[in-house]
Amino acid sequence: MTGYQLQAQTSAALLAALPGWRDLQAARPDLDQETVEAILGEAAKFAEGRLALVNSPGDAEGCRLDGGRVRTPSGYAQAYQALAGDGWIGMDLDDAHGGQGLPVVLHTAAQMLFDRGCTALMMLAGSSRAAAHLLAAHADASVREDWVPALCSGHSAATICISEPDAGSDVGRIRTRGEQRDGVWHITGQKIWISFGDHDMAPRIGHCLLARTSDAPGTRGLSLFLVPDVLEDGRRNAIVIERIEEKMGLHGSPTCSMQFEGAEGILIGEEGRGLSQLFTMMEFMRLQTGAQGLGLALGAAGIAAGYIHERHQGGDPKRAAVPISAHGDVRRQVLDLSAKAATLHMAVLDLALLLDRIELTADPDTRAALEAQAAFTLPIIKTFGAETAFETASAAMQVLGGAGYTREWPVEQILRDCRVLAIYEGTTGMQAQDFLMRRLWRENGAGLKSFLGAAHSEIDKSSSSDSYKISLKKILEQFETLSTGMDALKTGNPRAGEFAAEPYLRAGWAAVSALNAWRLSQLADQPRLAALGTYRLDQLEGEFAFHAGKCHAASNSYDVLFETAFPEA
Repeated sequence: MTGYQLQAQTSAALLAALPGWRDLQAARPDLDQETVEAILGEAAKFAEGRLALVNSPGDAEGCRLDGGRVRTPSGYAQAYQALAGDGWIGMDLDDAHGGQGLPVVLHTAAQMLFDRGCTALMMLAGSSRAAAHLLAAHADASVREDWVPALCSGHSAATICISEPDAGSDVGRIRTRGEQRDGVWHITGQKIWISFGDHDMAPRIGHCLLARTSDAPGTRGLSLFLVPDVLEDGRRNAIVIERIEEKMGLHGSPTCSMQFEGAEGILIGEEGRGLSQLFTMMEFMRLQTGAQGLGLALGAAGIAAGYIHERHQGGDPKRAAVPISAHGDVRRQVLDLSAKAATLHMAVLDLALLLDRIELTADPDTRAALEAQAAFTLPIIKTFGAETAFETASAAMQVLGGAGYTREWPVEQILRDCRVLAIYEGTTGMQAQDFLMRRLWRENGAGLKSFLGAAHSEIDKSSSSDSYKISLKKILEQFETLSTGMDALKTGNPRAGEFAAEPYLRAGWAAVSALNAWRLSQLADQPRLAALGTYRLDQLEGEFAFHAGKCHAASNSYDVLFETAFPEA
């Protein structure tokens, strides 16, 4: 069995073990376990047989700017059109819009496989699918009917255009302008860091763009536009591709700097509410980032687990060298990276399933609790999907030794490609600020309460009586106590909260990891996963205590220490 097929089977097994999966299947009787396994099996075949074949060559070839247009690596356009033609891009969109109407969690499980195959190419699929959800939710009927099916079919593709030279995470400083003349909106300004800002993989590109349409300060003056690269009469819109950035990784994904020189745009939704509407797209892309990280982490873990049986080194010098899997230190390394990837696997699927459960829930109070829990979990999954990918790739490189540092093995590309995941769609620091200041402080911990309530209910329903159940409950209780202390900083010492936000996010990941590792440990019919869950649980009490300790240490005295160390700041 290949690594892709093993991943598909593992996803199906984890889904079956998640709370809420049976409720989803009851609402969708067409999604029996055999059907789910068949869908993911086909996704694995496509990932391995089509996407993986263009991954390494595309990384070596890269993208180029030719006559003002971007040319992507050989085979990319054909692979993208095959992806769309087989229905994978829009599989979780309504069939009325050209999708397949499948759950978000099945799309996520398939996406992990595709990202394992070729993350760079899938950057375009991810933004196009997220844009389709955005337009389905906020565009008027004519735009929705024109663009959403076209995004699903591959006739069109989409980008998200937010960043500018002086406005990255500080969106309120956006200066690109949208002005209406003779009933037509015209967009003028510069956008940077735009993935697939131009390419040759689809006939039409739509840029989902924020621009200022009034002098209202901050984000209140921002509106959302769809700016096509080709106008209805076939003319090129007034968009100039200035350059492609030279990057550490994702060489097959062109990152463009773009000038909009009075380009014609279509207003989406209500003027002045652009950022809140764009969050529909951004939330899908943050979940996508977690799934990207997971796909790459599972790929790196699979390479390491296979290599230790192939590489022979050490043992009795009078006999043939033994496989390095015989050495205790190597076993520990592979257990470490594999257990972290397996725990993330369960956690990503759990969040995606939570989004499906929200849509199934009619009771407004229950729905609100699930929505709060999803919002609480999203910055965790985005952040630690990214970090787990990089840590796993780095650890796998260590297992492979010098071989891992060479291009003969794909680990070095995984390491380069995944590093940016912790930066785009909101850096780790930004996710930590959201986790503390919005989810705990502004929303009064509604998501935290929903998470803890659901976790304790699940534990209490379990017939298991092993020590790991006790360990899990201890971590959850300690996280609740820590959160109470962090909440008090809102009025008592908000500056200390700034210092403690990232350790608090990491403590939250330790709590979420503990729940999902415990779930793995309970899978009696999946001994490999149960062993990895048990191994991970053994580590998490200490990890939680470490991050909680950093939260407790945060205080305003850190400002004094910083200013002493860096007086020029």
